[in-house]
Amino acid sequence: MNWASLISAVLGAGIGITSTLLVDQARWRRDSHERLRTERREVYNAYLTALSRTRNGLREAARLPQEARAEQAREAFHTGGAYELRIQMTITAPGDLTTRSEVAYRSLRALRNEIERGASHQDEEYAQRREAYEIALGALRREMRTDLGVDTTSDH
Repeated sequence: MNWASLISAVLGAGIGITSTLLVDQARWRRDSHERLRTERREVYNAYLTALSRTRNGLREAARLPQEARAEQAREAFHTGGAYELRIQMTITAPGDLTTRSEVAYRSLRALRNEIERGASHQDEEYAQRREAYEIALGALRREMRTDLGVDTTSDH
């Protein structure tokens, strides 16, 4: 028996198995990363939609007669869905993004509180809270885009 041929065959098989395992591992990592990115994109999209839905409801509440504002503001906040998705953000998003998510949520809640105290869409307090929310939302969107690897130079 030719030992050189046997050693050569064993080495060839070893190299083939090792390269197959390395390729499979690289594919698994790439697929795993893409699944995580897709999941995050879906949660981020849902959260931004819920914040927008809540903000629109608060805008409508701020335009109502004073006696109806507080109840409508509470209703908009509860039905908007941001609270529930905020929880998903804490387990899906990285730390900095979770912090920005919380800031946006709390600034929206502060806007609701201002409306509950009777502020209308024409009041300065309302305008200040709305502006704080818009700033927090912009920072949240930029952080989300960065996390997803989306070009942030064209962010509005």
